[in-house]
Amino acid sequence: MAKKSWIQREKKRTKLEQKYHLIRRASKKEISKVQSLSDKWEIHGKLQALPRNSAPTRLHRRCFSTGRPRANFRDFGLSGHILREMVQACLLPGATRSSW
Repeated sequence: MAKKSWIQREKKRTKLEQKYHLIRRASKKEISKVQSLSDKWEIHGKLQALPRNSAPTRLHRRCFSTGRPRANFRDFGLSGHILREMVQACLLPGATRSSW
C-alpha cells in the first residue's frame, strides 16, 4: 500500500492539471502561431509562471486499489500483482489465464 500522503499529492496534481489545462493548451497554440521571437519568449514566460505541478508530465497512473505507481495496466487501472489475483479469483470478466 502506498503512503496516503503520496496518493493525496497525486490527487492534488490531477486537480491542478485539470485547472490549468485550457490555459496551457491555448498558450502552446499561440506560441506555434506567433512569428516573432520576442513574442514567443513572452508567451513562454507565461507558461513558466504556471504551477510546476500543473504540467501533465508530472502525473503518474496509480493502482486503483493499492495506490502502487509502477506496473499499472491502463485497461484495468490495476497493478500487476493485484490484476493477477483478481484474474485467478475470476473477478475480471474477459480476462483469461494462460496455460500451456
